[in-house]
Amino acid sequence: MATKKPIPKPRLKDLKPSGKRDQNFFEQVYEVTRQIPRGRVTSYGAIAACLGAKSSARMVGWAMNGADKINPTVPAHRVVNRVGLLSGKIHFKPPGRMEQLLKKEGVTVKDDTVVNFKEKFWDPLLELTMDN
Repeated sequence: MATKKPIPKPRLKDLKPSGKRDQNFFEQVYEVTRQIPRGRVTSYGAIAACLGAKSSARMVGWAMNGADKINPTVPAHRVVNRVGLLSGKIHFKPPGRMEQLLKKEGVTVKDDTVVNFKEKFWDPLLELTMDN
């Protein structure tokens, strides 16, 4: 009986992991976040799924909370919750800064929610896999 070879997991292109066995999850989150195009948004859960940790959306949120201290810059304002709500806005100084940054990039926000969220959504799992 022939044994089946396991299906390889898609690898991310343009993601620059250190190669260290204990690479920091937050560093990976920041690398994905840096690749979100201007004028687009993604969600905490989409980043987590892209990194193979689908149930770690809250950890992505924790990473975004500290992103303002990271160099090179991390565009944390482009990461929203799964329905487009600016749930992380309280971590920006002042709280309206997240919305200001998005509007500057052409993203319309109404009542703390991205308008046309589905059209503005950038899925890193689709955009960063090598199979594209």
